[in-house]
Amino acid sequence: MANIKSAKKRARQTPKRTAVNRNRLTRIRTFVKSVEEAIASGDKSAASAALRAAQPEMMRGSTKGVVHKRTVSRKLSRLSARVKALS
Repeated sequence: MANIKSAKKRARQTPKRTAVNRNRLTRIRTFVKSVEEAIASGDKSAASAALRAAQPEMMRGSTKGVVHKRTVSRKLSRLSARVKALS
């Protein structure tokens, strides 16, 4: 158990921060999954709408430090290329 005041505070903060980060990551994965399902169904309008909804959520995750900025950029690029490839 922590004895130093700052370590006690960290022990209080870490579970809260972990819960918030896990929630953000789950939301990102859910949005990405909805885009992939729309791509699989072949509906370009639904896929592009899902991508537009997922984009700010993914970028928010990168600014909050949940996911690396370049990881989000790469995933968005690949998703948008797949949406664009739909006929």
